[in-house]
Amino acid sequence: MITAIAIDDEPLPLEILESYCSSIPFLKLEKTFTQTGEAKRYLQKHPVDLLFLDIHMPSISGIDFYKGIEQDTMVIFTTAHSQYAIDGFNLSAVDYLLKPYSFERFETAVTKANDFYNFLHQREEKELKHIFIRAEYSLLKIPVAEIFFVEGLADYLKIHLLNGKTILTRMTMKTMLSKLSPKEFIRVHRSFIVPFSLISSVRNKIITLRDKEIPIGASFEDAFFEAFGDR
Repeated sequence: MITAIAIDDEPLPLEILESYCSSIPFLKLEKTFTQTGEAKRYLQKHPVDLLFLDIHMPSISGIDFYKGIEQDTMVIFTTAHSQYAIDGFNLSAVDYLLKPYSFERFETAVTKANDFYNFLHQREEKELKHIFIRAEYSLLKIPVAEIFFVEGLADYLKIHLLNGKTILTRMTMKTMLSKLSPKEFIRVHRSFIVPFSLISSVRNKIITLRDKEIPIGASFEDAFFEAFGDR
């Protein structure tokens, strides 16, 4: 079941959304908001999986609101202004609904969200061979064995591959860790995730991965040495 909230400064679009959501079996619309401040306070206490978010609002745009929330949440933008579509997709929105939209168009959008949600939450017992990352306006398939290390850069991550290539994606370190096996990868610093298999040495709180040196952060030191010592 996907949990969601909807934010729009006009009540009528919210009523339509509520009606549409009630017909989708895998979707639970928890609340609707006309004030972004109230919505943000709600999200801080009650994270959800999906936002229905109007873009053109008086106090803050939906684009800026989405950039400002901390948790990783899917978003479907809803607006009467088509010129914002590119901005919406630049934020890796699941979809962009142009008002007024039909139930059929709405159903297509939430089905995309459901497919992506199921992919993110799938748990296979067999060894994970690949992960999927949203980058470069598409979903990229990355072999786990090709990941050299992961570097955090503010709101983005840079995935360094063994072939020298890098992939830049908008994602938190927490979300990246959830995609990787804890038996194979560990976070050693607020800005670095490394694979156990490529660690060649550890000295003076510095990890050497082939020719790359990675520092061990103070808050990650105990967990790293405990996990590394058990191997």
